[in-house]
Amino acid sequence: MKTPRIPFTLLDWDTMQVESIRGKTALCHERSLDRDGLRIRLVEYEPGYIADHWCDRGHVFQVLSGEITIVLTDGRETRLAQGMGFCVSDFGDASHMVRTSMGCRAFIVDCPLP
Repeated sequence: MKTPRIPFTLLDWDTMQVESIRGKTALCHERSLDRDGLRIRLVEYEPGYIADHWCDRGHVFQVLSGEITIVLTDGRETRLAQGMGFCVSDFGDASHMVRTSMGCRAFIVDCPLP
């Protein structure tokens, strides 16, 4: 991920439009800013959320509250609690998906799909 030339930009999450996205179970609620190939997101996963897809995209992912489990296609699972995070490159270590039993609020930086 290469950071594009972006002027100083305030991220006032409370004023951004919320997009609700259905997973396999439950919803996640996403606020995002897309700028020149960079996407910055605040995502709130409802309790019981399980993603409905495997992801090969690169991310920088930080848990702000709650906890979430990252599942890799090779069988590894990593539970992340508040203050923990991960990073992976596009088509990196392994495809991944997320699930959470208690809910999670996360800050994510990645590149949007073209």
